[in-house]
Amino acid sequence: MKRDHRDNCTDQNGSKGEYSSSSSSVLNGKAKIWEQDQDGCGGGGGMDELLAVLGYKVRASDMAEVAEELEQLEMVMGSAQEDGISQLSDTVHYNPSDLSGWVQSMLSEFNTVDGSPIDDPLFIAAGSSSITSIHFSNSHQIENPASRVFHDDSEYDLRAIPGVAAYPQTHLDSEAESRRKRLKTSIGSNSIGSNSGVGADSGSVSDPARPLVLVDSQETGVRLVHTLVACAEAVQQENLKLADALVKHVGLLAASQAGAMRKVATYFAEALARRIYRIYPQDSLDSSYSDILQMHFYETCPYLKFAHFTANQAILEAFATANRVHVIDFGLKQGMQWPALMQALALRPGGPPAFRLTGIGPPQPDNTDALQQVGWKLAQLAETIGVEFEFRGFVANSLADLEPSMLEIRPPDVETVAVNSCFELHPLLARPGAVEKVLSSIKAMKPKIVTIVEQEANHNGPIFLDRFNEALHYYSNLFDSLEGSSGPSQDLVMSEVYLGRQICNVVACEGQDRVERHETLTQWRGRMDSAGFDLVHLGSNAFKQASMLLALFAGGDGYRVEENSGSLMLGWHTRPLIATSAWQLASSTESTR
Repeated sequence: MKRDHRDNCTDQNGSKGEYSSSSSSVLNGKAKIWEQDQDGCGGGGGMDELLAVLGYKVRASDMAEVAEELEQLEMVMGSAQEDGISQLSDTVHYNPSDLSGWVQSMLSEFNTVDGSPIDDPLFIAAGSSSITSIHFSNSHQIENPASRVFHDDSEYDLRAIPGVAAYPQTHLDSEAESRRKRLKTSIGSNSIGSNSGVGADSGSVSDPARPLVLVDSQETGVRLVHTLVACAEAVQQENLKLADALVKHVGLLAASQAGAMRKVATYFAEALARRIYRIYPQDSLDSSYSDILQMHFYETCPYLKFAHFTANQAILEAFATANRVHVIDFGLKQGMQWPALMQALALRPGGPPAFRLTGIGPPQPDNTDALQQVGWKLAQLAETIGVEFEFRGFVANSLADLEPSMLEIRPPDVETVAVNSCFELHPLLARPGAVEKVLSSIKAMKPKIVTIVEQEANHNGPIFLDRFNEALHYYSNLFDSLEGSSGPSQDLVMSEVYLGRQICNVVACEGQDRVERHETLTQWRGRMDSAGFDLVHLGSNAFKQASMLLALFAGGDGYRVEENSGSLMLGWHTRPLIATSAWQLASSTESTR
């Protein structure tokens, strides 16, 4: 599956906003063209807007010629690697205002040094990729395009972000070999074929007084984070003109990065752009598609495996002496959690109990009975391992719509009940009172155990900038942990899409559309305590087995299991990312049963 850094936050028509890394969107004239008077003579019109924002002056009529020259220059540089000079290390480069003149000067220098032609057909046939641009196709835009408030005559100078160090150029007329090395190194950051963005400062090769700027990827990464945060701050202050300029710059900075940094920045930039331009993702968390993405996420990294394992361990211990057990799963999805529990029950001394499963899920877009299909597969497994099995599915738009009487709960002396929720409670926070109603319904079911798995993050605060900063750190760690995955590339890509859709919802959406309202374990403890539940400590046995599970998963490098006041957390290095907790009815409630 080709990975081209395309975002998959969908609108209500199912279309996808996407990032592409193709220079054709700029060099073929797809970018908007803006009118600019130059030197007071009014003859400077037709300048390309995106390049002009960065200080490069290229007329529309010159685009094709400049594109061809850039391709030639790339091939010249690619063919001159015999002296061992790396273009991937820290680079020194010029930032010219006259892009066309700069390219011609560079080609002229190479002709002088090498004495080789540059019109080789192999040079002309070279492919190129450059500036990252943002496209939104068929997205839902709230305001009329004719009334858009964003113009590209921005007064904000994004070129003022400095490099690590600046040095005056004093020896442009040194011997040919030294000049050749400097020129080759300078193109390392500006080459059309490289992964870096176009330089942001302006200057001219022909001007010996221009400084040279030392740039490295680490510094660019810091600038990228600062620009993202500055853009979010501008959004919070409703300074949309500044936010518009900054979000464009984020895409250019992200293009110079690699790995997790580039991916997470791309998703956050797309989410910010949707919020700025009011192109909101509609039905971005479609249940059937999300279930498929979550299956890939399950295969790629150990987070969901850890969640299922620790919850099942608590349920298994609660069912230790029961003859009939009933699990109520608030989010059945593909039923991936339950085969392991059924097999563990089948091995119980004295024989397995009768296992009853109630699966709850949202309606499907095509009106198929997905829950029954999952139940049928689990029934086949139960028959194979000799477990008496009963299944019933409930379709509900929200857990708050369910009533305990619908689930046909049997008395505690007949069956032992467990309620399981894996990432299903935080969406309820979008509707006032919904969580309280669901916790009250759970209490009425009189379960022996309640297992809850939630993200260990606070993405539900009232201040947008705080939520943004927390989400940026949280998902940076998640994407970083995915980089070490050894699974199939398709699973990895789909896992990134799975997380990218969450980022889009956290950053771009508000009101009831913002359902990714993650809260910390401490916050959930407060809610559960208020609802009449006591924490059940997940013992040392669960901790040891969870640690063993991680050791089996790619050696467990980087992943950490942490015990927190009776609950278990899984994190990446020192940052907890998900938390599993178990609960039972408070003692005062138990005494009234």
